[in-house]
Amino acid sequence: MKSNRLQLNPTKTEVLWCSSSRRQHQIPTGPIQVANTSVLPVSQVRDLGVHLDADVAMKAHVTATVRKCFSALRQIRSVRRSLPRHALLTLIRSLVVNSVDYCKPVLADVSGHLLDLLQSVLNAAARLIFSARKSEHITPLLSELHWLRVPERIQFRSCVLANRCLHVNAPSYLAEMLHPTTDVDGRCCLLSAATSTLLIPSTRRSSLRDRAFPVAASRAWNSLPAKVRDAPSLLTFRRRLKTLLFQSSYG
Repeated sequence: MKSNRLQLNPTKTEVLWCSSSRRQHQIPTGPIQVANTSVLPVSQVRDLGVHLDADVAMKAHVTATVRKCFSALRQIRSVRRSLPRHALLTLIRSLVVNSVDYCKPVLADVSGHLLDLLQSVLNAAARLIFSARKSEHITPLLSELHWLRVPERIQFRSCVLANRCLHVNAPSYLAEMLHPTTDVDGRCCLLSAATSTLLIPSTRRSSLRDRAFPVAASRAWNSLPAKVRDAPSLLTFRRRLKTLLFQSSYG
């Protein structure tokens, strides 16, 4: 900030200490001195539309997303009878589905409870589209809409981002995190050198490190069959990947 002649705005500055849930009691609670300004730590922050909490469990982000989506669904339901089907679908995709899909890779390996909360949003949206009751089975509705379930949606977004990183279509700060096994010294004589897999970094703390982008994205990428990984274009890759994940969800 100093080199770019920027000044700190204390009213818009927040400090977040991050640690695992087991070490939350070790987080300092005193103010942080930044230049000539004291900034108090907070329990959660919002950055580029993503809510981050101190234990990086993503509970704050999921809670905010679910609240926002259900609020939009209530408003759409109030005008449901005045909307043609194509307008209803457009509204739900724009206001609900896009919110659920926003920054999906940050939700890799979150708890099943948080995934269920996000899935409840998609279930409610599907029932609204078909005017279905809560007692009706949701799987046929999601299948007819060609909507992937939340775990598969997270894997889809992570793998698409990994594909973009490998083909120089992603920012360098992300592309530099992923390393093909063929680029690793000493692997030229191994069978993995002939595949399009990624090197999975070693981790010590599964609760946090396993959810990092280079680890989660590499594992999701390596789990794909070679036919999907070796797609000639991004469009073909997306089609093959969604077909694969759709079959695993509803096959």
